[in-house]
Order: sequence, then C-alpha cells, then structure tokens
Amino acid sequence: MTTLFLSLAAAALLVGVDQLLKWWAVQSLQAGPLALIPGVFSFTYHENYGAAFGILQERRIFLVLFTLLVLGALCWVLVKGKVTDKVLITALTLIVAGGVGNLIDRIVRGYVVDFLYFELINFPIFNFADCCVCVGTGLVVLYLLVLEPRKKKQEPPSLPEEP
Repeated sequence: MTTLFLSLAAAALLVGVDQLLKWWAVQSLQAGPLALIPGVFSFTYHENYGAAFGILQERRIFLVLFTLLVLGALCWVLVKGKVTDKVLITALTLIVAGGVGNLIDRIVRGYVVDFLYFELINFPIFNFADCCVCVGTGLVVLYLLVLEPRKKKQEPPSLPEEP
C-alpha cells in the first residue's frame, strides 16, 4: 500500500509541475519564443490539437477516450499490485502522470499546450508531460529488454513437482 501511495503522490506532483509549466507557457510565451540557447533550444508556445508529432489532428474525443482507457488500465495494474518491480512502478507512474497532464489540457482547453523546442534539429514542440510519458515508456522498454531477462537468468531453476 505504501508503494501505491508513493506512486500516486509522485504522479500528482508531476501533474502539478506539468500544469504549472503549461500555465507559465500560456502567460509568458504567447507574445513570442524565449531563446534559452539561441539556435538550439527555446521555449516556444504551441497549441497541439493532435497527439505526438502532430498525428491525429482534430481527433480530440478519440484522444480523450483512448487516454482514459490507457490510464484506467495502468491505474488498475498499479492499484491491484500486479507490478512489484520498482523500475516498472516508476515507469507506469511517469506514464500515468504524463497522460493525466495532457488529458487535463485536452478536456479543459481543447488542445495540449506545448512549449519545449529543440530548434537545432527542428524537433516537434513538446511539453513536460510528454517527457514523462517518453521516459516512462523508455523504462518499460529497458525493463522488458534488459532487466527482466537478467532477472530470469539469475533465478535458480525451479524444481519439478513430485507426483
């Protein structure tokens, strides 16, 4: 239960940080971008009516319903204690936080506020919630491809059951 409480508290904190940063972006960046490292990285206000990389533009209802479905599944997994590995719990917590942060925007504003822009490589503008989802997803991939196989190698072989 303590792990679940910490996970939910961390997710709530991350959602708060995301919403605070988006509020700042709305208040400060609509007049124009703020170059942090000129030509490399800037804070640039952008209203995203789709999903990652601009896909599914103008599909708000679908995105809201899909996000609710995924968040529901992830929360169920966390609440039921189906996941015990700390890396996976952290990953799911990050994905939930990012999903909730962007879901709030889609429901309240009708679009997601993006503001982080790597100009040097002309990467799509994104936000803190997107970072949470991407880092969480990366941790899931790391777990599945590296950590879980190592765990299985280290486990002692199970003894056959006697008849």
